[in-house]
Amino acid sequence: MRLIHTSDWHLGRTFKNVGMLGVQERALDHLVSVVASERVDAVLVSGDIYDRAVPAPDAVALLSETLERLVDSGTQVVLSSGNHDSATRLGFAAGLLRRAGVHIASGIADVGRLIQIGDVDVAPIPYLDPIVTADAVGAAERTHAAVLSAAMDRVRAAASGAPLVVMAHAVVTGGDMCASERDISTGGLSAVPATTFSPATYAALGHLHGAQRLGKVVHYSGSPVAMSFGEARHTKSWAVVEIEAGSAPRVERIPVPVHRALRVLRGRIDDLLGDGRFADAEDAWCSVVLTDAVRP
Repeated sequence: MRLIHTSDWHLGRTFKNVGMLGVQERALDHLVSVVASERVDAVLVSGDIYDRAVPAPDAVALLSETLERLVDSGTQVVLSSGNHDSATRLGFAAGLLRRAGVHIASGIADVGRLIQIGDVDVAPIPYLDPIVTADAVGAAERTHAAVLSAAMDRVRAAASGAPLVVMAHAVVTGGDMCASERDISTGGLSAVPATTFSPATYAALGHLHGAQRLGKVVHYSGSPVAMSFGEARHTKSWAVVEIEAGSAPRVERIPVPVHRALRVLRGRIDDLLGDGRFADAEDAWCSVVLTDAVRP
Protein backbone atom coordinates (compact mmCIF):
# COMPACT_ATOMS: atom_id res chain seq x y z
CA MET A 1 0.00 0.00 0.00
CA ARG A 2 1.12 3.53 -0.75
CA LEU A 3 0.03 6.20 1.67
CA ILE A 4 0.76 9.82 2.46
CA HIS A 5 1.40 10.64 6.10
CA THR A 6 0.77 14.24 7.08
CA SER A 7 -0.35 16.12 10.18
CA ASP A 8 -0.72 19.50 11.85
CA TRP A 9 -2.50 21.38 9.11
CA HIS A 10 -3.76 23.89 11.72
CA LEU A 11 -6.34 25.29 9.31
CA GLY A 12 -7.24 28.85 10.32
CA ARG A 13 -3.89 29.63 11.94
CA THR A 14 -2.51 33.18 11.96
CA PHE A 15 1.15 34.15 11.79
CA LYS A 16 1.87 37.39 13.67
CA ASN A 17 -1.81 38.33 13.17
CA VAL A 18 -1.68 37.60 9.43
CA GLY A 19 -4.09 34.89 8.23
CA MET A 20 -2.43 31.80 6.76
CA LEU A 21 -5.44 30.23 5.07
CA GLY A 22 -4.25 31.20 1.57
CA VAL A 23 -0.86 29.57 2.18
CA GLN A 24 -2.55 26.48 3.60
CA GLU A 25 -4.88 26.29 0.61
CA ARG A 26 -1.94 26.27 -1.81
CA ALA A 27 -0.24 23.55 0.23
CA LEU A 28 -3.36 21.39 0.09
CA ASP A 29 -3.64 22.00 -3.67
CA HIS A 30 -0.16 20.50 -3.90
CA LEU A 31 -1.21 17.55 -1.72
CA VAL A 32 -4.08 16.72 -4.07
CA SER A 33 -1.73 16.77 -7.07
CA VAL A 34 0.80 14.53 -5.28
CA VAL A 35 -1.94 12.04 -4.39
CA ALA A 36 -2.84 11.76 -8.07
CA SER A 37 0.73 11.55 -9.38
CA GLU A 38 1.93 9.06 -6.73
CA ARG A 39 -1.15 6.80 -6.98
CA VAL A 40 -1.73 6.95 -3.26
CA ASP A 41 -4.18 4.52 -1.63
CA ALA A 42 -4.75 6.55 1.54
CA VAL A 43 -3.97 9.93 3.11
CA LEU A 44 -3.42 9.81 6.87
CA VAL A 45 -3.74 13.08 8.82
CA SER A 46 -2.49 12.59 12.38
CA GLY A 47 -4.20 15.35 14.30
CA ASP A 48 -4.49 19.12 14.59
CA ILE A 49 -6.49 19.44 11.41
CA TYR A 50 -7.87 22.73 12.72
CA ASP A 51 -5.98 25.31 14.77
CA ARG A 52 -8.73 25.76 17.31
CA ALA A 53 -11.66 23.86 18.76
CA VAL A 54 -14.19 26.22 17.17
CA PRO A 55 -12.81 26.71 13.64
CA ALA A 56 -13.75 29.65 11.46
CA PRO A 57 -16.22 28.97 8.61
CA ASP A 58 -13.59 29.48 5.90
CA ALA A 59 -11.33 26.90 7.57
CA VAL A 60 -14.21 24.41 7.68
CA ALA A 61 -14.96 25.12 4.01
CA LEU A 62 -11.32 24.48 3.03
CA LEU A 63 -11.29 21.12 4.81
CA SER A 64 -14.59 20.12 3.20
CA GLU A 65 -13.36 21.02 -0.28
CA THR A 66 -10.04 19.25 0.23
CA LEU A 67 -11.70 16.03 1.41
CA GLU A 68 -13.99 16.08 -1.63
CA ARG A 69 -11.04 16.51 -3.98
CA LEU A 70 -9.05 13.73 -2.31
CA VAL A 71 -11.96 11.29 -2.48
CA ASP A 72 -12.60 12.25 -6.11
CA SER A 73 -8.97 11.39 -6.86
CA GLY A 74 -9.64 7.81 -5.78
CA THR A 75 -7.93 7.75 -2.39
CA GLN A 76 -9.26 7.10 1.09
CA VAL A 77 -8.65 9.55 3.93
CA VAL A 78 -8.13 8.84 7.63
CA LEU A 79 -8.31 11.74 10.09
CA SER A 80 -7.52 11.50 13.79
CA SER A 81 -8.09 14.41 16.14
CA GLY A 82 -5.26 16.36 17.81
CA ASN A 83 -5.06 18.52 20.91
CA HIS A 84 -6.20 21.60 18.93
CA ASP A 85 -9.29 19.88 17.54
CA SER A 86 -12.74 19.54 19.05
CA ALA A 87 -13.45 15.81 19.01
CA THR A 88 -17.21 16.43 18.70
CA ARG A 89 -16.98 18.95 15.85
CA LEU A 90 -14.37 17.03 13.88
CA GLY A 91 -16.33 13.82 14.33
CA PHE A 92 -19.61 15.27 13.02
CA ALA A 93 -21.22 12.93 10.44
CA ALA A 94 -18.33 10.45 10.78
CA GLY A 95 -20.59 7.47 10.07
CA LEU A 96 -21.88 9.05 6.88
CA LEU A 97 -18.44 10.16 5.71
CA ARG A 98 -17.09 6.64 6.25
CA ARG A 99 -19.28 5.46 3.38
CA ALA A 100 -17.45 7.89 1.09
CA GLY A 101 -14.01 6.70 2.20
CA VAL A 102 -13.32 9.39 4.83
CA HIS A 103 -12.62 7.79 8.21
CA ILE A 104 -12.58 10.02 11.31
CA ALA A 105 -11.29 8.91 14.71
CA SER A 106 -12.04 11.52 17.35
CA GLY A 107 -13.38 9.71 20.43
CA ILE A 108 -12.52 6.94 22.86
CA ALA A 109 -14.93 4.60 21.07
CA ASP A 110 -12.67 4.82 18.00
CA VAL A 111 -9.61 3.48 19.86
CA GLY A 112 -8.93 -0.06 18.67
CA ARG A 113 -11.23 0.26 15.67
CA LEU A 114 -9.07 -0.79 12.71
CA ILE A 115 -9.57 0.41 9.14
CA GLN A 116 -8.57 -2.09 6.49
CA ILE A 117 -7.08 -0.45 3.41
CA GLY A 118 -5.80 -2.97 0.92
CA ASP A 119 -3.81 -5.54 2.92
CA VAL A 120 -2.93 -3.08 5.70
CA ASP A 121 -4.65 -2.36 9.01
CA VAL A 122 -4.74 1.33 9.97
CA ALA A 123 -5.31 2.11 13.66
CA PRO A 124 -6.05 5.82 14.24
CA ILE A 125 -5.73 6.89 17.88
CA PRO A 126 -7.19 10.34 18.57
CA TYR A 127 -5.49 12.68 21.02
CA LEU A 128 -6.27 11.42 24.53
CA ASP A 129 -5.99 13.91 27.38
CA PRO A 130 -4.82 11.81 30.35
CA ILE A 131 -6.90 13.74 32.90
CA VAL A 132 -10.09 13.14 30.93
CA THR A 133 -9.54 9.70 29.38
CA ALA A 134 -7.33 7.65 31.74
CA ASP A 135 -10.20 5.86 33.47
CA ALA A 136 -12.15 5.30 30.26
CA VAL A 137 -9.27 3.50 28.51
CA GLY A 138 -8.15 1.65 31.64
CA ALA A 139 -4.81 3.41 32.05
CA ALA A 140 -2.77 2.65 35.17
CA GLU A 141 -1.76 6.32 35.58
CA ARG A 142 -2.91 9.73 34.41
CA THR A 143 0.02 10.24 32.05
CA HIS A 144 0.33 10.33 28.28
CA ALA A 145 2.51 7.22 28.32
CA ALA A 146 -0.01 5.23 30.35
CA VAL A 147 -3.00 6.34 28.30
CA LEU A 148 -1.33 5.56 24.97
CA SER A 149 -0.10 2.23 26.33
CA ALA A 150 -3.68 1.32 27.22
CA ALA A 151 -4.87 2.48 23.79
CA MET A 152 -2.24 0.30 22.12
CA ASP A 153 -3.47 -2.68 24.15
CA ARG A 154 -6.82 -2.24 22.38
CA VAL A 155 -5.07 -1.96 19.02
CA ARG A 156 -3.00 -5.10 19.62
CA ALA A 157 -6.12 -7.02 20.66
CA ALA A 158 -7.84 -6.07 17.39
CA ALA A 159 -4.83 -6.61 15.10
CA SER A 160 -5.28 -9.24 12.40
CA GLY A 161 -1.61 -10.01 11.75
CA ALA A 162 -1.53 -7.81 8.64
CA PRO A 163 0.97 -4.92 8.43
CA LEU A 164 -0.14 -2.38 11.03
CA VAL A 165 -0.04 1.41 10.68
CA VAL A 166 -0.76 3.30 13.91
CA MET A 167 -1.74 6.98 13.94
CA ALA A 168 -1.33 9.08 17.10
CA HIS A 169 -0.83 12.64 18.31
CA ALA A 170 1.82 12.78 21.01
CA VAL A 171 5.36 13.71 22.02
CA VAL A 172 7.78 10.80 21.74
CA THR A 173 10.88 10.81 23.93
CA GLY A 174 13.78 12.44 22.10
CA GLY A 175 11.62 14.39 19.66
CA ASP A 176 12.80 17.78 18.44
CA MET A 177 10.24 20.40 19.50
CA CYS A 178 9.73 24.03 18.51
CA ALA A 179 7.91 27.09 19.85
CA SER A 180 4.78 26.77 17.70
CA GLU A 181 3.61 23.53 19.32
CA ARG A 182 1.16 23.84 22.21
CA ASP A 183 2.41 22.31 25.46
CA ILE A 184 0.44 19.13 26.21
CA SER A 185 2.33 18.18 29.37
CA THR A 186 0.34 16.97 32.35
CA GLY A 187 2.19 17.44 35.62
CA GLY A 188 5.36 17.74 33.57
CA LEU A 189 4.83 14.27 32.09
CA SER A 190 4.17 14.33 28.36
CA ALA A 191 6.82 12.18 26.65
CA VAL A 192 5.95 8.70 25.40
CA PRO A 193 8.58 6.00 24.68
CA ALA A 194 8.86 4.99 21.02
CA THR A 195 8.41 1.36 22.08
CA THR A 196 4.80 2.18 23.05
CA PHE A 197 3.77 1.68 19.42
CA SER A 198 5.12 -1.87 19.06
CA PRO A 199 4.35 -3.96 16.99
CA ALA A 200 3.39 -1.30 14.43
CA THR A 201 4.99 -1.54 11.01
CA TYR A 202 4.79 2.25 10.78
CA ALA A 203 3.71 4.80 13.41
CA ALA A 204 2.37 7.95 11.74
CA LEU A 205 2.58 10.63 14.41
CA GLY A 206 1.53 14.25 14.70
CA HIS A 207 2.11 17.18 17.09
CA LEU A 208 5.80 17.93 16.42
CA HIS A 209 6.08 20.30 13.46
CA GLY A 210 9.49 19.13 12.22
CA ALA A 211 9.73 15.98 10.08
CA GLN A 212 11.75 13.36 11.99
CA ARG A 213 12.14 9.69 12.76
CA LEU A 214 12.47 8.25 16.27
CA GLY A 215 13.36 4.62 16.79
CA LYS A 216 12.72 2.07 14.06
CA VAL A 217 9.13 2.79 13.12
CA VAL A 218 8.04 6.13 14.66
CA HIS A 219 7.82 8.95 12.11
CA TYR A 220 6.63 12.55 12.34
CA SER A 221 5.56 14.03 9.02
CA GLY A 222 5.81 17.58 10.37
CA SER A 223 3.45 20.39 9.45
CA PRO A 224 3.08 21.29 5.74
CA VAL A 225 3.67 25.01 6.37
CA ALA A 226 5.85 26.85 8.89
CA MET A 227 4.01 28.55 11.74
CA SER A 228 6.79 30.22 13.71
CA PHE A 229 10.34 31.44 13.20
CA GLY A 230 11.42 28.35 15.13
CA GLU A 231 10.48 26.42 11.97
CA ALA A 232 12.54 28.62 9.62
CA ARG A 233 15.06 25.83 8.97
CA HIS A 234 12.48 23.08 8.48
CA THR A 235 11.99 21.51 5.06
CA LYS A 236 8.25 20.95 4.88
CA SER A 237 7.17 17.80 3.07
CA TRP A 238 4.59 15.09 2.52
CA ALA A 239 5.78 11.63 3.63
CA VAL A 240 4.99 9.09 0.91
CA VAL A 241 5.17 5.68 2.58
CA GLU A 242 5.16 2.29 0.88
CA ILE A 243 4.05 -0.59 3.12
CA GLU A 244 4.76 -4.18 2.09
CA ALA A 245 4.46 -7.29 4.24
CA GLY A 246 7.81 -8.61 5.38
CA SER A 247 9.72 -5.42 4.49
CA ALA A 248 10.61 -2.22 6.30
CA PRO A 249 8.50 0.76 5.18
CA ARG A 250 10.02 2.86 2.43
CA VAL A 251 9.58 6.58 3.04
CA GLU A 252 10.06 9.34 0.45
CA ARG A 253 9.62 12.98 1.40
CA ILE A 254 8.17 15.25 -1.28
CA PRO A 255 8.84 18.93 -0.44
CA VAL A 256 5.88 21.26 -0.14
CA PRO A 257 6.39 24.41 -2.28
CA VAL A 258 7.29 27.42 -0.14
CA HIS A 259 5.22 30.47 -1.06
CA ARG A 260 6.75 32.77 1.52
CA ALA A 261 9.95 31.80 3.26
CA LEU A 262 10.95 32.59 6.84
CA ARG A 263 14.36 34.11 7.58
CA VAL A 264 16.07 34.78 10.90
CA LEU A 265 18.64 37.57 10.45
CA ARG A 266 21.20 39.28 12.64
CA GLY A 267 23.43 42.27 11.87
CA ARG A 268 23.75 46.03 11.50
CA ILE A 269 20.80 47.74 9.87
CA ASP A 270 22.89 49.26 7.06
CA ASP A 271 24.31 45.85 6.19
CA LEU A 272 20.93 44.16 6.32
CA LEU A 273 19.34 46.76 4.03
CA GLY A 274 22.25 47.19 1.64
CA ASP A 275 24.23 43.95 1.42
CA GLY A 276 23.37 41.76 -1.59
CA ARG A 277 23.81 38.65 0.54
CA PHE A 278 20.36 39.30 1.98
CA ALA A 279 18.55 39.72 -1.33
CA ASP A 280 16.82 36.36 -0.96
CA ALA A 281 15.11 37.65 2.19
CA GLU A 282 13.34 40.53 0.44
CA ASP A 283 10.13 38.52 -0.07
CA ALA A 284 10.37 36.56 3.19
CA TRP A 285 8.90 37.05 6.62
CA CYS A 286 11.92 38.19 8.65
CA SER A 287 12.84 38.07 12.32
CA VAL A 288 15.70 40.53 12.80
CA VAL A 289 18.12 41.11 15.66
CA LEU A 290 19.99 44.41 15.18
CA THR A 291 23.57 44.57 16.45
CA ASP A 292 24.11 48.33 16.00
CA ALA A 293 25.91 49.88 18.96
CA VAL A 294 23.35 52.72 18.99
CA ARG A 295 19.63 52.31 18.30
CA PRO A 296 19.12 53.24 14.60
